[in-house]
Amino acid sequence: MTPEEVGERMVALLTDGKTGGTGGVVAAGVSGGGPGHERAVVDVPAGRWWAAAGVARDPGALGCDFFDWLTAVDEAEDGFAVVAHLWSTRRRHGLLLRTRVPRADPHVESLVDLYPGAAWHERETYEMFGIDFARHPDLRPLLLPPEFEGHPLRKEFVLAARVAKAWPGAKEPGESEAGRGKRAPMRPPGVPDPNEWGPLAGTLPPPERPARPARAPRRPASDGPSPGPSPSSQGSDSGERD
Repeated sequence: MTPEEVGERMVALLTDGKTGGTGGVVAAGVSGGGPGHERAVVDVPAGRWWAAAGVARDPGALGCDFFDWLTAVDEAEDGFAVVAHLWSTRRRHGLLLRTRVPRADPHVESLVDLYPGAAWHERETYEMFGIDFARHPDLRPLLLPPEFEGHPLRKEFVLAARVAKAWPGAKEPGESEAGRGKRAPMRPPGVPDPNEWGPLAGTLPPPERPARPARAPRRPASDGPSPGPSPSSQGSDSGERD
């Protein structure tokens, strides 16, 4: 099946009344990636995340028997997008299954009972984003020490190392030394202002903005055509030529 057909088939299976009713919005599309690399993308409500993965895995439906990866994306005030990529080893088609969870209480059902390979991916996503995966058998830290506080891939997480080492924002497009729109370096989310956070807070002078180059003075406008050479100068010139 083509990516478009995979998406349409998935939506039809999720809205035919056999997989938990038609509650919630189910939408399908196709991701980019160039010819031969497109994937069907299906968005489902968080409450139907596990059921949708089960439909995708069903051999009589899409037959996506291989779990590839799972992660999340911080969408700021819109919450977190949870994304899983599933693949059919027999039919050779893929599916990007997505859902969205709120920022205040991010949680969704675990896929471990459907895809055991999701265990490590969900542990990492829980650790990096703080998204809880209900019914996960062992949701403990995977990469960071147990005493670590916070979730490093959230946009509000402060990158403390940047207080000691400045963010190289001047290399951003349009902000290089030769750029026309040169201005103060910009800070991405999580990079603190050293004058507002850290041991140097309140001790640094405000950043200096580059001064605009002085404009060359304009020449006064002429009231008429420029006068020609004076007769005396013409005579002296002719005398010198003689």
